[in-house]
Amino acid sequence: MDVLVTGASGLIGSALRPALVAAGHRPVALVRRPAAGADEVSWDPASGRLDRASIEGAGAAVHLAGVGIGDKRWTDKQKRLLRESRVQATGLLSRAIAALRDPPPVLVSASAIGYYGDRGDEILTEKSGPGDGFLPDLCQAWEAATAPAEQAGTRVVHIRSGIVLTPEGGALAKLLPLFRFGLGGRFGSGQQWQSWISMHDEIAAILHVLGASVAGPVNLTAPNPVRNREFAATLGRVLHRPAVLPVPKFGPSLVVGSELAENLLYFSQRVLPHRLEESGFTFAHRSLEGALGCMLNSRD
Repeated sequence: MDVLVTGASGLIGSALRPALVAAGHRPVALVRRPAAGADEVSWDPASGRLDRASIEGAGAAVHLAGVGIGDKRWTDKQKRLLRESRVQATGLLSRAIAALRDPPPVLVSASAIGYYGDRGDEILTEKSGPGDGFLPDLCQAWEAATAPAEQAGTRVVHIRSGIVLTPEGGALAKLLPLFRFGLGGRFGSGQQWQSWISMHDEIAAILHVLGASVAGPVNLTAPNPVRNREFAATLGRVLHRPAVLPVPKFGPSLVVGSELAENLLYFSQRVLPHRLEESGFTFAHRSLEGALGCMLNSRD
């Protein structure tokens, strides 16, 4: 079937497209430039432009578009851009789907475990309520923007992704140079919980929910979250490097700003993938050491 994909050139989208092809589907990328072929559709979320006829008859949609949360310091302007790039794009796609004669039966729409906020040692599942602050508010608005598609009868799945681990980009790629030089370590006290998922399982989970009878929020995190100190120790062990130098809070705060650093590095989120496992998904990487060993030792 044809699967519409937004954010197709991003970190997750770039890995999803070949996986869709391998599964027998044809990914059709929504791009913010003139379409270059039959496997692309041009759209412009900022101006509200999307030719509905060009997406008629698609078998599914996977919506991953949005400005990177950690790309820049969180100024007021950047925070508006983060919100607009998610809420406007999601609303445009959802309204277009709702207006189709032959809409896709399923929309898998990106969200994040930022929905839960900073929750200490509390175990968080899809039944847990939202936290307080910018990211929880953003995630709630992001998810709510899919309402037109859901009201029109499309099954909507909100994938609340944790820290997606891949050496190709994201958090792990930023940490690897420090740890390879033996300069890595925990952030602050290291007591904060980190909920992670390997890129392999992230992509497999997206493919799974496309066909599974599940709707609403689904946590895309491995079943074994770890404290930050354990994450640092495990990464050091896999790389055969010491990981004993703690990173004081003022360091990241100087580089990216205190609010961004606090949200991404020091917030504690102990998230479990209850609905994903209940729907029959099997993780390839349940342990952090196994996941890191698989993705890093195959490269070194």
